[in-house]
Amino acid sequence: MVKETAYYDTLGVKPNAMTEEIKNSYRRLAVKYHPDKKPNEGEKFMLISQAYEVLSDPKKRDLYDRGGEQAIKEGGMGEGNFSSPTDIFDKFFGVGSCMNKEKRGMKHGQKFVFTGEGDQKPGVETGDVVLVLNQKEYATYQRQDDNLMMKMEIKLVEALCGFKKPIETMDGRVLLITSYPGEVIKHGHLKNILNEGMPLQRDPTEKGLLIIQFIVTFPHNQWLPVKKLSFLEALLPPREKEEMITDDMKVVELEREPYRKYRGAAYQEDDGTRDGVQCQTS
Repeated sequence: MVKETAYYDTLGVKPNAMTEEIKNSYRRLAVKYHPDKKPNEGEKFMLISQAYEVLSDPKKRDLYDRGGEQAIKEGGMGEGNFSSPTDIFDKFFGVGSCMNKEKRGMKHGQKFVFTGEGDQKPGVETGDVVLVLNQKEYATYQRQDDNLMMKMEIKLVEALCGFKKPIETMDGRVLLITSYPGEVIKHGHLKNILNEGMPLQRDPTEKGLLIIQFIVTFPHNQWLPVKKLSFLEALLPPREKEEMITDDMKVVELEREPYRKYRGAAYQEDDGTRDGVQCQTS
C-alpha cells in the first residue's frame, strides 16, 4: 500500500498503474498543459513533469510509494533538484534532437510531426503529435520571409550630414550603422545590410537581409528665427523656378488641422442640417 497518491492523482492514474499507462497519461497531459498552448498553466505543467519524473523511474517510484514526497526530498530530489519540465518534455517527445537540427530559419506556422506519439488506446491506431511553431513578436525587428526589417529614427541634421548609430542584433551583437557626410538619407528610404537577416532554412550558415527604413524627424515650428532662414536657404539646393503669380490667383493658407477632422465634420453636415442644395430623387 502506498503512503501518498498525490503524484498518481496528478497524472490521473491509479497507484498500481503500469509504466506504459503512466507514459500515456504524461503524454496526454504534457501536450494539453504545455506553456506554448496554455501560458497560464505553468504550475500545472511543472507538477505533471515532477510526477512523471518520479513515477517513470522504478527506484524513485518505489521510494515515493514507501515514504511519500518527504522521502523523495530526503533522497536528493528536494525543491530545485527536479529536472526542467521543458527538458523532460523534449526528451520524452524527442523534440530536442529534432528541433536543434531544424529550428534555425523555420517560419511561423511550420509544423513538427511526431508519428505515432499521440494518445494510445487499445484497439485504436495511435495518432501523431503535431507541434506548430508560433513565432513571437519582437519589439525592434519584424520578419519578412528570410529578411528582418526595422525602423530607425534620425534627425534632419543626421539625414543631411551623416551619423553613426549602434543597434543590437537578436543574437546580442552590436552593429554600427554609418552614414557618411554628403550622403542624403530621405524620409522612408530603405537601406540593406547583407547577411544580417534570418538564417536560411536550406543553409543556416547564410542569412537574409537586414532592411532599415529611415524615419526622418523634422524640427518643430519656429526652431530657427525668421531672419536666419535666408542663411539656411543659401546652404540648401536652389528652389525650383516659381510659377508666375497673377492677379486672378486666390491666395489660400494651409491649415494645421488634420484632413480627417474636416472630412468628419462634412459627413455630420451631410445628415441634412447643412444649408444649401439638397439631393433630389426622381
